[in-house]
Amino acid sequence: MSQPSTAFVDRPAVEQHLAPTGLVSEWRDLMAKHAAVTCALEKELQNRHHIGLSEFETLDRLVDAACETYRMSDLACESHLSQSALSRAVARLEREGLVSRSMCADDRRSISICLTDKGRAVHATATPTHREVLARTLR
Repeated sequence: MSQPSTAFVDRPAVEQHLAPTGLVSEWRDLMAKHAAVTCALEKELQNRHHIGLSEFETLDRLVDAACETYRMSDLACESHLSQSALSRAVARLEREGLVSRSMCADDRRSISICLTDKGRAVHATATPTHREVLARTLR
């Protein structure tokens, strides 16, 4: 078994090399801000409207698309969610009657998502809360 190295390590030089640079500090600040905003949104949307942030963001994208149906693959490309996280969010929305899923008419391999009237109503009710939290946490 080999013995641990007892070579001299210049601690200040190593710490200086590992100390956050401007870019690393900016990255950490951005991640901290993202975590704070995400947590605040999740808490308020859940408490006031019984909807998670992923579900709200999915509804928000569907409303912004302003089309009758939306391909799941297109939504995945525009969303911050992974394919599996988006699938879970859409499944939860479908269980609550906020969206419906169907096979695409022109491509049977694709799934289309359609916002329901109930989904539009939940989105309309939750949007002021979403925007209020963004204004409060991003400033």
